[in-house]
Amino acid sequence: MNELFEDGDFYTGPPLSVDMISRAEQALGLRLPSNYVAALSEKNGGVLKRRRFPTKFATSWAVDHFEIRALLGIGGKWGIDSSSGLGSADLIAEWGYPEIGVVICDMPSGGHDAVMLDYSESGPAGEPSVAYIDEDRVPRKVAGSFEEFLSRLVPCSPPI
Repeated sequence: MNELFEDGDFYTGPPLSVDMISRAEQALGLRLPSNYVAALSEKNGGVLKRRRFPTKFATSWAVDHFEIRALLGIGGKWGIDSSSGLGSADLIAEWGYPEIGVVICDMPSGGHDAVMLDYSESGPAGEPSVAYIDEDRVPRKVAGSFEEFLSRLVPCSPPI
């Protein structure tokens, strides 16, 4: 049973291989965190079951959280290494996100905010933190690692 992802193939890339990981890391110029790769080994991107991330600061989304739509994988149309216009480099260029790392989530806002692996402190071979980028384009560290980021996601509240 998949505990991380919902059923369905939206945002899901081809089955992950060691070669795909290596090519993505080479194209992006960095080492991907092992916990991110492990999650993608379960399913190469897709809609997560828990999509709300509580914050101690207001976002353009809400006063106390932001939401993600999906975790982006490797390869395929939605892969972080894609040149389809939906890959990380294209999103950074289109939306003016800071060049601190890799966009790893699709957001309900359609690009006005982002979640990124932040390599600004660790360097490209280190363990990145996770940053939330709001409309002001200021990176806000929300987790010390990808593993911590996943652990702090909570289910979305049902509609009222």
